[in-house]
Amino acid sequence: MAEQPPPAWLLISVLFSSVPLTAALAATLHETAYDLYSRDAVAKSMGGDVASGRVHNLRKEMLLGTIGGPAFEAELETERGSARVRFLLTRQGIELMDELKLQAEAARKPEFLN
Repeated sequence: MAEQPPPAWLLISVLFSSVPLTAALAATLHETAYDLYSRDAVAKSMGGDVASGRVHNLRKEMLLGTIGGPAFEAELETERGSARVRFLLTRQGIELMDELKLQAEAARKPEFLN
């Protein structure tokens, strides 16, 4: 049986969005922001079926109740028009992605018998 993907609220917390976010758009934003966070980069273009635009690493930590993490802002073009989304990657989501990344790297390493 295939593993269920983690719930979206575990990965990102949306602070503001000028358009409703679909699950696909939230996943694309998460993937792009996690890449920026991992590389400590400032901005990255994104494109695809759901939206195109640019995600910016605000290089700030934000806290929303008990959920905290690094903040990002996206300027997008969607099927509904221009959009702006401010969100944060949750610490739990970052830890989960780091763990998945380590597991993927371990699976790629060849095992030697000698």
